[in-house]
Amino acid sequence: MAGLELRNVSKRYDTTQVLHDINLTIEDGEFVVFVGPSGCGKSTLLRMIAGLEEITGGELLIDGQLSNKLSPKQRNIAMVFQSYALYPQMTVAENMGFSLSLARRPKSEIKEKVQAAAVTLKLEELLDRKPGQLSGGQRQRVAIGRAIVRNPRVFLLDEPLSNLDAALRTETRVEIGELHQRLRTTMIYVTHDQVEAMTMADRIVILNAGRVEQVGTPMELYNNPASAFVAGFIGSPKMNFISGRTAEELGGEMVGIRPEHLKVGAQGDGWPGHVTLVERLGHNTILYARVPDVGPVTVLLDGQHDFHVGQDVGLMPDISKIHRFDAHGRPVSV
Repeated sequence: MAGLELRNVSKRYDTTQVLHDINLTIEDGEFVVFVGPSGCGKSTLLRMIAGLEEITGGELLIDGQLSNKLSPKQRNIAMVFQSYALYPQMTVAENMGFSLSLARRPKSEIKEKVQAAAVTLKLEELLDRKPGQLSGGQRQRVAIGRAIVRNPRVFLLDEPLSNLDAALRTETRVEIGELHQRLRTTMIYVTHDQVEAMTMADRIVILNAGRVEQVGTPMELYNNPASAFVAGFIGSPKMNFISGRTAEELGGEMVGIRPEHLKVGAQGDGWPGHVTLVERLGHNTILYARVPDVGPVTVLLDGQHDFHVGQDVGLMPDISKIHRFDAHGRPVSV
């Protein structure tokens, strides 16, 4: 296992700067998630750590060793991609042990390591099957197993769940989290899905336009966002943002209120809301309303509620939970 440190790391393609002065320390055994919108630089940063992209400026230290010029093999880092990239003619066991075979490791060692990884990933009954006989989730576990047998110092996972359907994404997300708890190996995971980031990470690194917006635990980012961008990116349903006269009355040029921090009352209470859509999910209800001088507002309510489209209601924000931002999207206090 190993920790990593990025010191003023940057990436440039010709005259285009895609990553700007990234400073980040990842502790040994930590699960860190890089998250951000498409094009923010998260996958490029991961590939630079892996040695698949050249670092234009700055330093990468792995376990205290300057690693900018080390080859991917010398860094002893394993990477799991979106694509499973399994050999269709090989069995699961052969796929998992292929890198060890290339390294001419003894067959007994390969068998032992493949068996141990199969137990960890619950693949023991599938070792003799071909990839075409597996589900998408099973194939992804085989790809992870191929990395595990190498006993890498760091795991890098680049959107490994993006090719799975919704149910398998949830199942495999849990499996990867449990795997980290068992292995306690440093893992860096890239995703554009903030739900994956919130549920899996020890810490989250939010990237925006090639810069780090904020680093922190999921709850630190959720409760104390360092910018309107972070506040809007973290949380589902998304935070409501309000500007104009109502925002000024609440002490900011723009204010944010999370959907669960709004209560719904009778018409005449709080903000006048006109219900435009109701989503009934059983365990909770999501209410969409339009408010004059405010715009569209989303409300998240626990349990089941009998609201209907076209109904006029009162929306009451919890003033203590309001986030206030200046013209640059930075937090302000009152």
